[in-house]
Amino acid sequence: MPIVAQSTETTDWVSRFADEVIEESERRAPGAKTSGAAAPVVVVASGLSPSGPIHLGNLREVMTPHLVADEIRRRGYQVRHLISWDDYDRYRKVPAGVPGVDETWAEHIGKPLTSVPAPKGSPHPNWAEHFKAAMVESLAELGVEFDGISQTEQYTSGVYREQILHAMRHRADIDAILAQYRTKKAPAKKQQQKPVDEAELEAAEGSGAAAEDDGSSGSAGYFPYKPYCGNCEKDLTTVTSYDDDSTELTYSCTSCGFSETVRLNEFNRGKLVWKVDWPMRWAYEGVVFEPSGVDHSSPGSSFQVGGQIVGIFGGKQPIGPMYAFVGISGMAKMSSSKGGVPTPADALKIMEPQLLRWLYARRRPNQSFKVAFDQEIQRLYDEWDRLEAKVADGSALPADVAAHSRAVRTASGELPRTPRPLPYRTLASVADITAGHEDQALRILSDLDPANPLTSLDEARPRYDKAEAWINTHVPADQRTIVRDEPDTELLKSLDEQARESLRLLLDGLAGNWSLDGLTHLVYGVPKVQAGFSPDATPKELPAEIKTAQRTFFALLYQLLVSRDTGPRLPTLLLAVGQERVRHLLGE
Repeated sequence: MPIVAQSTETTDWVSRFADEVIEESERRAPGAKTSGAAAPVVVVASGLSPSGPIHLGNLREVMTPHLVADEIRRRGYQVRHLISWDDYDRYRKVPAGVPGVDETWAEHIGKPLTSVPAPKGSPHPNWAEHFKAAMVESLAELGVEFDGISQTEQYTSGVYREQILHAMRHRADIDAILAQYRTKKAPAKKQQQKPVDEAELEAAEGSGAAAEDDGSSGSAGYFPYKPYCGNCEKDLTTVTSYDDDSTELTYSCTSCGFSETVRLNEFNRGKLVWKVDWPMRWAYEGVVFEPSGVDHSSPGSSFQVGGQIVGIFGGKQPIGPMYAFVGISGMAKMSSSKGGVPTPADALKIMEPQLLRWLYARRRPNQSFKVAFDQEIQRLYDEWDRLEAKVADGSALPADVAAHSRAVRTASGELPRTPRPLPYRTLASVADITAGHEDQALRILSDLDPANPLTSLDEARPRYDKAEAWINTHVPADQRTIVRDEPDTELLKSLDEQARESLRLLLDGLAGNWSLDGLTHLVYGVPKVQAGFSPDATPKELPAEIKTAQRTFFALLYQLLVSRDTGPRLPTLLLAVGQERVRHLLGE
């Protein structure tokens, strides 16, 4: 057994699950502790169906066991995180919003995902590989280590042959378990808040004689196995007879009319139905921990039924939490079959992997949360930077320290990070104003801290690139910042003496305050000085009217600089415009 150092991160949900998984793994291998035998490899699992874009909701299926597996690795145990690619599932529908896909893909409905052509222009050999590739790349950036298993390869190479024959021999036992749920009176229909999970749909929307997601029941009896047609490759098939001794199976296809008799002990073109397939894999792989979505965990659903069926295969049901859905700021719950939903790759274009990992690590699996693609991302980054500062100075709470640690590093080491992590909202403003001119961006960012200027934009990368991508792809054109070319002479002429004085005070102070902190002090101080107070006066020392005067002054500056009442933070905007141009636009 490994020598296990007590984790210092005992207050977060990840550590608690790690404790339970280690205990369960040792319970399943009795005697290892006392006999001196090597500790069992702890197996955790995730399942992903590449039926379309694999979205940020699906990522929770991976991140939950990843975080637990990583904590167990930190304690010195061997862990295997399986990602089962359900690429032998049927192609269920043509997802909307997928580039390079049109209505002609409907002709492939019913085929295995690996038998469906990839979208036009894709370098990948089939539909499943096209969508798997993007997820694999994102998981690498996120630091997720895993063993990928293609269910197409498992089934078509005969890996599961004995398990299939075993299921067919025990089909009456399986049918009896499933019948407990078929005969229950359906509950009163409520408005469904969340769509059924993809894997449930894969099963539930099967065709042929299988009206349910648990296999074929008809005059020939119940069969937990569904062949893909030898002619049209679709799963619109019905098993019409099966002989246990010879393993001869006869099926017919309701789509093309083809029928044939095969020997199941040498036939590899079909799969167990979902509610039998999943528990079979638990037993085959020895899975100890696997989370399940809300729909998989409801009464009569796959996880609950699988807990009974797994015993037929000599296995045990994994432990694991039910996880809640992940949303997007301003968007409804995601469904990959509908297309157009943000993927991990989309999120990683606008945020560093540490921030995305943190969003999944800081919330318990049963807590829902949203990933921000709108202005909220700036607030999230502010919160993250404050946490970094607290961790650095030792003032962060233990649970926050644990979530931060899980975000920035894995058992294999620390994730690559931005050398100079400047505020995201500042970087976004600079990227907005400079519109891709890197020399201008470097000039502005160097002026933020003249005593310690940037020597290269690379010091601010990749955070700068993420902020620039967010500005370019998620900020509407009417909210982008366009600096005026010439002064607004009409507005300048219309100003009263107080407004003119405020501009004079600002212009007089520019040269001596040309840094981010200096300009912040200056723009907030002008209204204070005009009202007879010190520029260093705190809000407690000032009347409420000063805030109104500051807002009025800020609105005037925005109008004169960008012809709007609002915009990026004024100190950043002034640095971006440059001192000479600011003087020109303010009428000097």
